[in-house]
Amino acid sequence: MTKTDKTPLPTAETLEQKWYVIDASEQRLGRLATEVASILRGKNKPTFTPHIDTGDFVVIINAEKVAVTGKKRFQKVYRRHSGRPGGMKTETFDHLQNRIPERIIETAIKGMLPKNALGRKLFTKLKVYAGPNHPHAAQQPETLTLNTIPS
Repeated sequence: MTKTDKTPLPTAETLEQKWYVIDASEQRLGRLATEVASILRGKNKPTFTPHIDTGDFVVIINAEKVAVTGKKRFQKVYRRHSGRPGGMKTETFDHLQNRIPERIIETAIKGMLPKNALGRKLFTKLKVYAGPNHPHAAQQPETLTLNTIPS
C-alpha cells in the first residue's frame, strides 16, 4: 500500500477553526442544542473525523431568552447531587433560568456530545453568556442564525 492510498487525516496545520456567534433569544432549546453540538463536533465540515476535534468555537448570547414549548417551563426539572446522603437538589427550568440561564444551554449541549475525553475537550469550545455582550470580539466571530447554520 502506497502513501497515496491512505485517507488523509486533518492535522493542526490543515484544520481551520472558526468562531461563530449565535443569538439564543426566542430559539427552541433542543433545536438550538442539536445544531450547536453538530458545529462543536465539526459534523458540518467535509473533514469530519469522529476521533479528532475538527469542530469550531461557538459563542451563544442571550441565554436568558431561550424558549421551551408546552409546560416544560414549570415541569422540566434539573437535578444535581452534592455526593452526600440526601444531597439531591432539584430545580425547575423557570427557576434555573432566573438564577443561572447559561447552565440550561450548557447542560442541553453537553448531553449531545460524546461521553469521553474528546467530548470534554469539545465542551470547552462552547461559550455561553446570559446577555447580549461577550468578550470574544477579538476572534472576529461570524454571526449565525438557526436557519443559516451550515449543515
